[in-house]
Amino acid sequence: MNVILAGDIGGTKTLLRLAEKNKDGFITFYEQRFASNSYVSFSDVVREFMAIAQKHFIQNHLEIPKLSSACFGIAGPVRDRQSQLTNLGWTLDSDDLAAELGITHVTLINDFVAVGYGVLGLQSEDIYTLQTGLVKARSPIGVIGAGTGLGEAYLGWSGDRYEVYPTEGGHTDFAPRNELEIELLKYLQKRHDRVSVERIASGTGIIAIYQFLRDYLGLPESSEIAAKIRLWEAGNQDTDAAAAIANVALANYGSKKIAESDRLAVQTMQMFVEAYASEIGNLALKLIPNGGLYIAGGIAPKILPFLQDPQFLAIIKSKGRVSPVLEDLPIHIVLNPEVGLIGAMFYAATSLPIKN
Repeated sequence: MNVILAGDIGGTKTLLRLAEKNKDGFITFYEQRFASNSYVSFSDVVREFMAIAQKHFIQNHLEIPKLSSACFGIAGPVRDRQSQLTNLGWTLDSDDLAAELGITHVTLINDFVAVGYGVLGLQSEDIYTLQTGLVKARSPIGVIGAGTGLGEAYLGWSGDRYEVYPTEGGHTDFAPRNELEIELLKYLQKRHDRVSVERIASGTGIIAIYQFLRDYLGLPESSEIAAKIRLWEAGNQDTDAAAAIANVALANYGSKKIAESDRLAVQTMQMFVEAYASEIGNLALKLIPNGGLYIAGGIAPKILPFLQDPQFLAIIKSKGRVSPVLEDLPIHIVLNPEVGLIGAMFYAATSLPIKN
């Protein structure tokens, strides 16, 4: 029995899962979600999880499985088999975890690399297809995801399987497409030495766009969003200002009558969605991902109506004389919030023989 411990580890939550890998895929035995900031170390989380899992097996009269391997997707850089989560003060070491768990194979990977592997294990209900396209076997696969920041990665065929290659594509230069975006660039250049596309196409980018439209166009604010933005500007980065903006815009989606106090949020999300679509198209041009282009990240499923609008796909493919290159690409939105955990499971299983 090839039993895997997989984890998706972030500053807010940690999700752990025990699963078996067989010839047909994965069978989940047990999983648990933890509030990351409630624990001094990741080892404390692992110990508690394994203790709870053992009780679960005993209570259900099941044999406690022996672990074969483990993989954890980390919201942070991984170097020399180690990773540190700055916001938590956690330091993770693959070798220490292997010794603690009593197994040989423990791997730490970046969380967006985990998302890259995760798209390989998605089912039809886990995605919304924007463009069916024509899948070409063993062709590159592109993955992009706006959340707090902007992640970009690609998968390339390597011998007998896909490998995920991380990039820092979210930190390439923001390229404005019209006069309003040019003014946005100028506005942000006064705040930052350099303006990357992540400054706009991300959760923090939603707030930056809101501030720009508020200051540049002088649009009125709703009192609720204004209060959250003031907290953000005062240094409270935990405020859900971006979500509040998106929720107001969603409530007005398709409406012909928008309250004056809601127009700022609506225009903010329109500008965000257009900038995001343009960057997705940029990544598609760089990779020509005939294996599929996947739009992941925490934001996409939450603003799905905006992305289902035909204009979103039109902007992705609006690349002038080279637009036809993107006509046959399969383009999907990832709906499953556990895609990173699926990727960690997949990666942990790659070094294991498949048993019947």
